[in-house]
Amino acid sequence: MFIKSNKSNNIENTPKVPANPTYISSDITITGDIKSEGEVQIDGSITGNIFADTLTVGETANINGEINAEVVYIHGKVIGEINAKSVALAKTAHIQGDILHGNLSIDQGAFLEGHCRRMDVEKKQTDGTLKLLVKGVSKDKIINKIDRNPLTENN
Repeated sequence: MFIKSNKSNNIENTPKVPANPTYISSDITITGDIKSEGEVQIDGSITGNIFADTLTVGETANINGEINAEVVYIHGKVIGEINAKSVALAKTAHIQGDILHGNLSIDQGAFLEGHCRRMDVEKKQTDGTLKLLVKGVSKDKIINKIDRNPLTENN
């Protein structure tokens, strides 16, 4: 008569809906850390660390703290370390701190006082095997790393 459903399974099966972007306007000052799994745009003043997926620092923004994100676009002032897979500094950017990056883009006119260090973006390990598609048939070739001569697997 009564069926007990497992609500936790229903919650796990629903797809995650991305959150709306967060916007912090120029008249807002925040002291403390900001954590977001989505996109954040800051035009105000932040004293604290920022953790986000995508961060845009506007021209009027002042950030004093560490930034950790996947992608960072900087147009304003940042004092602190930036750690991201992709960092883009616009011509109006003013950075005082180190940048750890996978990809870095710096426009002419941007100010940077600090060190830039490239971090390894997850590289795939290869075993020396090349997969070639020849007339619709996949053939495996192994490259001898010493001789640099291709050898077929059947030889």
